[in-house]
Amino acid sequence: MDQKALFSLSFTMLLFLFQCATTVVVAQTPAPAPAGPTNITKILEKAGQYTTLIRLCKITQICDQINTQLNNSNQGLTVFAPTDNAFSNLPAGTLNSLTDQQKVSLVQFHILPAFLSMSQFQTVSNPLRTQAGDSAAGAFPLNVTTSGSQVNVSTGVNDATVANTVYSDNQLAVYQVDKVLLPLSLFGTPAPAAAPSAPKAAKKKSGAADSPVGGGADVDASGAAGNAVRGAVGLGIAVLAIFGL
Repeated sequence: MDQKALFSLSFTMLLFLFQCATTVVVAQTPAPAPAGPTNITKILEKAGQYTTLIRLCKITQICDQINTQLNNSNQGLTVFAPTDNAFSNLPAGTLNSLTDQQKVSLVQFHILPAFLSMSQFQTVSNPLRTQAGDSAAGAFPLNVTTSGSQVNVSTGVNDATVANTVYSDNQLAVYQVDKVLLPLSLFGTPAPAAAPSAPKAAKKKSGAADSPVGGGADVDASGAAGNAVRGAVGLGIAVLAIFGL
């Protein structure tokens, strides 16, 4: 075999070995996983201890609304997530006593329509507006106070503490709270009913109606006087007629 043939064979073998090595490397390198859409349910399931909140989110369809909003807009959200232990500390029958719409409002009360990091809680203006709606007194006000790194949440009915960060990606923040946030409009003590006003005294009418006795006496007296005059005149005419005879 001449040198030219030997060189050609060697080159062919090297090329074959290079291709095999490239194929092995490519096969061993996994393809990057596609970035899946944000899913609040999966986030809570992965964190654990949020079974009751997940169930409420599903029956009210709030989870679907959160996922749709996060994946179809740039608007951020902040979720306060009560643990199963927080729900178990509610008085017995609390959730069952709520209507379907009230359950929706309760879950929405735990959601802020903006992303807030832990440090941003120190500069927010109270009351915070939640997805439940009106933040006026007696409706759905939510106030946040901070003490160092601790964040406290007050509803006007109860107070809760942010225990830790469950999830944060600069668009969605999920914070664990140690109590279920109870809004005033659903759990506030109703104002006592106003006492009925005293009936007003009837006004007296003027004239004869003021005194049924006095008015009648005046009429009777005037009538008697008229009769006496007419009698006297008749008597005088009769006397004159007699003397004329």
